Amino acid sequence: MLDMFLDSFWVGEDTRELMDRLLLVAVDQRSFERCKFLRLHCYKLELILDEGAVDSNGEKLYMSNDFMKMMWRRTLFLGDILKRGYSFIFTDTDVMWLRNPFPRLSQNESIDLQISTDRFNGDEQSEANQLINTGFYMIRSNNKTISLFDAWYARKNSPAGLKEQDVLLNMMRAGVFRELGLEVRFLDTNYFSGFCEDSKDFRAVTTVHANCCRTIVAKVADLMAVFHDWKMFKRSSTNQTSTSRSWTNHKACRDSWN
Repeated sequence: MLDMFLDSFWVGEDTRELMDRLLLVAVDQRSFERCKFLRLHCYKLELILDEGAVDSNGEKLYMSNDFMKMMWRRTLFLGDILKRGYSFIFTDTDVMWLRNPFPRLSQNESIDLQISTDRFNGDEQSEANQLINTGFYMIRSNNKTISLFDAWYARKNSPAGLKEQDVLLNMMRAGVFRELGLEVRFLDTNYFSGFCEDSKDFRAVTTVHANCCRTIVAKVADLMAVFHDWKMFKRSSTNQTSTSRSWTNHKACRDSWN
């Protein structure tokens, strides 16, 4: 997965130079060693898993206890970065960067959070029916966003046993974003797309997230198809209309739920 993520910066448009600004946070030793071998900026984030061990190579299966602990440890870590005064773009490694996202992200400093969605309701400012996804977002460090992450992490032991993304979604629906005075922009899936909702425009798509998928094996299989589709588009005539191509069906991810 890590190599595919990094490959996307090489096949994407205006993305190669962004690798110099990339900090890879690894939760397993294998990925950390791979990162160092590639001479990238690397950080090892320690995890305490159910068996009491620090770290564990191998997949944290979606919604398993180890998966949940990894997600909450990530939330705590990112909140600490905000407290140190750093604004940042966060991306999961199953998000392929096919174009430089900065032209599609607002530089308006009054916007605190720009976050991807599983399904976009057509209104960048409306919370109604938005299904947010924490796999890709841009966030500014300020008192409001720090308070958001503190309140978010404080709910990690929710009796419902929800993953961190669902907890944040419930906070939004309960009005916490508005109570904190957060200015939030929800990202259009035509640009920041995923397997839940494909971009309909190859000429506009910026990122592709392997969401709505349960296993790494399935993600890798369907992301390989994304790479194939992207390379075929890049080789096609510049006169070809953006609607004349479609993405390969994400069959492996769909079947991963069976």
